[in-house]
Amino acid sequence: MSGGTGTDPLDRALLRTMLDAGASAGGVYVLADDEPVLQLTVMSGVPAPFLEPWSRVALAAPIPVAVAVRRRHLVWAGSHQQLVRDFPRTAVAVPYDFALAAAPIGDRDADGSRGALLLLWPADHPPRLSADERERVENGCRQLAAVLAGHPRRSDGHPPRPVEPRVLTPPPARTVGPEEALAAVDFAERLPGGACALDLDGSLTLVTTGAAELLGAEPDRLLGARPWEALPWLRDPVFEDRYRAAVISRQPMSFVAFRPPDRWLTFRLFPDGRGLSVWIAPSEVPAGKEYGPLPVPAPGETVPPRAGQIYHVLHLAAALTEAVGVQDVVDLVADQIVPAFGAQGMLMYAAEAGRLRTIGHRGYPAEAIAAFEGLALGAAKSPAVHALSTGEPSFYTTPEQMERDYPGLPQLTGKAARAVLPLIVSGRPVGCCILSYDRPRTFSTDEHQVLTSLAGLIAQALDRARLYDAKQQLAHDLQAGLLPHGLPSVPGLAVAARYLPSTRGMDIGGDFYDLIRLDEDSVAAVIGDVQGHNAAAAALMGQARTAVHAHATAGASPGEVLARTNRLLTDLDPDLFTSCLYVHINLRSGRACLASAGHPPPLLRHPDRHTRVLDVPHGLLLGIDPDARYEATEIDLPPDSVLALYTDGLIEQPGVDLDRAVAELAGRLSAAPPRQPDALADILLENRYSGADRQDDVALMLLAPATIGPDRPA
Repeated sequence: MSGGTGTDPLDRALLRTMLDAGASAGGVYVLADDEPVLQLTVMSGVPAPFLEPWSRVALAAPIPVAVAVRRRHLVWAGSHQQLVRDFPRTAVAVPYDFALAAAPIGDRDADGSRGALLLLWPADHPPRLSADERERVENGCRQLAAVLAGHPRRSDGHPPRPVEPRVLTPPPARTVGPEEALAAVDFAERLPGGACALDLDGSLTLVTTGAAELLGAEPDRLLGARPWEALPWLRDPVFEDRYRAAVISRQPMSFVAFRPPDRWLTFRLFPDGRGLSVWIAPSEVPAGKEYGPLPVPAPGETVPPRAGQIYHVLHLAAALTEAVGVQDVVDLVADQIVPAFGAQGMLMYAAEAGRLRTIGHRGYPAEAIAAFEGLALGAAKSPAVHALSTGEPSFYTTPEQMERDYPGLPQLTGKAARAVLPLIVSGRPVGCCILSYDRPRTFSTDEHQVLTSLAGLIAQALDRARLYDAKQQLAHDLQAGLLPHGLPSVPGLAVAARYLPSTRGMDIGGDFYDLIRLDEDSVAAVIGDVQGHNAAAAALMGQARTAVHAHATAGASPGEVLARTNRLLTDLDPDLFTSCLYVHINLRSGRACLASAGHPPPLLRHPDRHTRVLDVPHGLLLGIDPDARYEATEIDLPPDSVLALYTDGLIEQPGVDLDRAVAELAGRLSAAPPRQPDALADILLENRYSGADRQDDVALMLLAPATIGPDRPA
């Protein structure tokens, strides 16, 4: 991480925004040059390692800065409880009390978002952002956008690739001379107990004589070191965790530690934006009431992982639990785990039918990928095959080590060191993950532990993702087989149809549509919705669509088509109900006859773009009463009008009345410019639901007669 002095315009804009908003920490993210990723460019108020898990954030990630850019509005979390509810992946990695705001940088009407602003406030901030604070944050975003707009761009129009994040140190509260500085040291020396100072990174910058005596170490040995690294009895992650909690929450923290052989010490931490003041005093807490003595590890013995490592692994573990498909797992490993461990390359294999199949790679030449594609497990000699056959990870620190075991491999791959991690679930190999480095590298004991643990999490995520992908493929194949492969071409009638599956469940549902050519002058359009989003709903949808098609081509009237279909579905007794809207259109007369079985009302946009909700008799849902009857109504369908048929997934919103939702859809259709049905369909679906929150299937069908009437043959 690089340092910064605040002389860059972007640095000054960030510090000014933090000061105006009263924030304790902040950072600026900039969109990457050539990928949908936000990169942390400059930060202040927290050490760089604290934000390392979020130094690169994919735009699709459920992380506050990414959500702010995607939704183009400010995201607020006023407490850790709200963070747990809205952003669990972030909350598990930062389990402290603080408030957070993330806001997009850039104007929607200009070049789009250029990045995002992240601000943190202390734990005692009110649960809501005040109107004045919100205005100051938005003003800061505008200033940052102006600075970014003035940055030089590459020849392709993108901003330059950001370097490592600059870490800005806020200016001191005031400047003092040498005499006052010496007086401050004398003041600290006279205090009972001991006093020391830490910078934001946790390194000791001042140790009084009393503190050195209590800690049992000379000041020269302590200065510049972190206490939990310099003093073996402070290596318990709890102690480092209290330091992290103080920095993030900006609240005083304390803990009690046992200093061998027989002393208990109380530590009190007082943080601000530049560091922490620590007061140390002997404690009377008896052994067993607080943290017990931590044995000093022998040389080469495993030491407890640091708190930062624990939370980093928790963050990655939470991210892996959110990965859905195989590509999600591969992208997460490449975008987060690879940079987290400083690797320059990554290879991921899946074990299928006794062979290795490459499912993802970064930083490898094509010939290296091809050389190991399809290797048989147990037969070929490669690091991945060896790891899967033994079940043990391998760590190679130099190319000479690799050359000894696998001649020619360093030259083929161009890599000097690597960690080869077998992915095994319940004793069954599911794949292998290789992290590689361009230069020789030694792996610490901590990294051995963390990478081995992560391999188990990656294996479970990959196994789950492969099962999900298989189910998704089955769902797509079933859905494709039940929906029409294409709609018939009807002279004088332009048609567009769309289907969006629910993002819940199996990505399959019961919404259906069809266009049926009846004769030279007549066509029927049908749209329906079977209750549910599973295979049973899809199967019933196929039966309903087939029944409607059969009765329509037999010449039944709209009401009779629904009545006959209803009797069939009632006899099947599927315990699922179906809504349906059937429309018979006479292209020569310009008339349409409509019948509904509990379906949302259709919309008719007239040639002058005025749109009205059609009043169609609301019959009973199909599959309830075998004797139900369905009334029909006729309407004029003038040339250049648009008839919109849709399912409730397009309009239903939590807490919004159905009539109001229908009226809003009619308003959107009325406001849309004159377009062909395909373009109008895209407009009606645009930004309606993101891929992450669509809770119901959506079907939409638009019909636009162009040349109808007895004197204008179709």
